[in-house]
Amino acid sequence: MSTIIRNGTLVTMNSRRDILRADILIEGDRIKEIGELKGYKARQEIDAAGMLVIPGLIQSHIHLCQTLFRGAADDMELLDWLKQRIWPLEAAHDEESLYYSALLAAAELISGATTSIIDMGTVRHSDSLFQAVKQSGLRYLGGKCMMDCGDEVPEELIDSREKSLQESMDLFERWNGQEQGRIHYAFCPRFAVSCSEELLREVSQLSEKYKIPVHSHASENRGEIKIVEEKRGLRNIPYFEQLGLCHEKVILAHCIHINEEEMKILAEKQVNVVHCPASNLKLASGLAPVPPLLDMGARVSLGADGAPCNNNLSQFMEMRLAALIHKPFYGPTSMPAEKVFEMATLGGAQAMGQEEEIGSLEPGKKADLAIVNLGHWHNQPATHSSVYSQLVYQALSSDVRATMVDGRFLMQNAALLTIDAEAVKINSEKALDRILRRAGLK
Repeated sequence: MSTIIRNGTLVTMNSRRDILRADILIEGDRIKEIGELKGYKARQEIDAAGMLVIPGLIQSHIHLCQTLFRGAADDMELLDWLKQRIWPLEAAHDEESLYYSALLAAAELISGATTSIIDMGTVRHSDSLFQAVKQSGLRYLGGKCMMDCGDEVPEELIDSREKSLQESMDLFERWNGQEQGRIHYAFCPRFAVSCSEELLREVSQLSEKYKIPVHSHASENRGEIKIVEEKRGLRNIPYFEQLGLCHEKVILAHCIHINEEEMKILAEKQVNVVHCPASNLKLASGLAPVPPLLDMGARVSLGADGAPCNNNLSQFMEMRLAALIHKPFYGPTSMPAEKVFEMATLGGAQAMGQEEEIGSLEPGKKADLAIVNLGHWHNQPATHSSVYSQLVYQALSSDVRATMVDGRFLMQNAALLTIDAEAVKINSEKALDRILRRAGLK
């Protein structure tokens, strides 16, 4: 299949940060050529005049399994939010409910120009989640949530260490590299509070042996940090470093309450830190020290986290918040729009370990992209302002006209092509009703 997208303004995110009025030729799953392509013909031609063509947005921390719980856990802090709502709801999932939770999230993500995600599933029914990802067309890195201890954790979410590791390796064997490499597996120990030291040590060893990324949470909440210090004798980041879980294949969400020593570890070890501003605000967790981390050379990308701690999965909202919330503390130039857009594209690609394949529009790279219409009132006037300002401060998910992964449109003319939207809405409502009853919350 060949496609030419003509007349768009390409926000390339290449090393020169070229902004080009050009055509883009896609053959198979890759970008073949960028430029004036008048002599070229393709099976499919799209006119993007007056629109931006951008690299697909990459969210480095998502919980597809929680999308059904949107609005069911508002106005709570992290540990109460987990114990009173999220863990009971996750424990009540069945295969079908998890499938529709993942598809519901995928529909929203695709509609908002997100093409790639790093996800953390729940403890059970993981194959259903992968089936939904396979159907959706999203690029995916993630896996089964690993938990083998913790206070007030439902028994349905507690595995033995041996079972957690075995199921994770089985899922790795079944799903890693599937869909021509679009789906990849990551170990997902939830956080130090709910994982034994033995489990974390074995995850570290297996990660090194098989080159499997590790996706976890760290230093999101002061109460969480206190528990880790009391039970493990160290703060989160030094503790993870001691276990061999501070390196470039580790993705740590949040990293809010970290001191100078921890910031230095994250930067020197090139750990992938994920900034989730909307979630951090809603759960009253705090503000991550992102500008200092960036100044130290740390890797930082963006994610929406889960629907029940954010209420939407828009990367445009995360970009806007990331650009705004740090300015009162670090100054108006601390988070420029171009840098924030880089975090949402190349930063996410680096966190996924796929910076040579995705994150920018360049010949030879995967054809993961989106087309954004700047014709609405909130983008006017549209001809003189920086495209980075337009994308970070002004654009909304509703401005996205098309989303492509691997050279295949997942949405075109704002219509989803891989997901039956009405069926997902109907079945999601039925699944949530079933979960609420099973969890004793209805």
